Amino acid sequence: MTIFVAELLGTMLLILLGNGVVANALLSQSKGEKGGWIVITAGWGFAVAIAVYAIGWVSGGHVNPAVTFAFALLGRTPWALVPYYLAGQMVGAMFGSAFVWLSYFSHWRATHDPTLKLLCFCTRPAIRAPVWNLITEIIATAALLVGILCILNVHNEVATGIVPYMIGILIFSIGLSLGGPTGFAINPARDLGPRLMHAWLPIAGKGASDWGYAWIPIIGPLIGGALGAFLYQWAILPLRA
Repeated sequence: MTIFVAELLGTMLLILLGNGVVANALLSQSKGEKGGWIVITAGWGFAVAIAVYAIGWVSGGHVNPAVTFAFALLGRTPWALVPYYLAGQMVGAMFGSAFVWLSYFSHWRATHDPTLKLLCFCTRPAIRAPVWNLITEIIATAALLVGILCILNVHNEVATGIVPYMIGILIFSIGLSLGGPTGFAINPARDLGPRLMHAWLPIAGKGASDWGYAWIPIIGPLIGGALGAFLYQWAILPLRA
């Protein structure tokens, strides 16, 4: 239960701050309206850093099923604990998106484009091409796992207290470089939990929740996380030998 609660709180904070910056940049009459992609990607980087700082000392601060799955494949997380991680992440993502909805309550009705409202909850591709959208999510999440594992590598001699900050920089970099095609979900819970809340919440003027695309930000990050873990384990680590 400690793992479950920690991941719930950490993922809730991640989504509150991450989707919060999207809402700030996209919704009509927000103080940050038209903030742009740099603001959004920076906000997500800061959100991840704060979330990992908040609960990293309790659960490791995965806040992402792709990270949990990859760590389990590498033997860094016991498989018996994986359900607790995943449940906490999903519930936390749902709570976080509900709090974004409440925080920007007056702005949903003021925003006329339903697509902008959807993007404040989940991802949507710039160009809908399922195979290439999937490949983008795989590559971006593989880069995420390689980056995290390299940051954590003892040979880099990174002080423990700065690790969440460096992971935040990694997220910022991935968003700037690879976020254009799909919005860089790189986290199944980050997309699915808020998408469910978009479907369930009485959001003024909302459109469809785009369930036809929803499988890509789930499957892509899980494949990419596993790929990144294997690349690190069998391509990067042997370089030290």
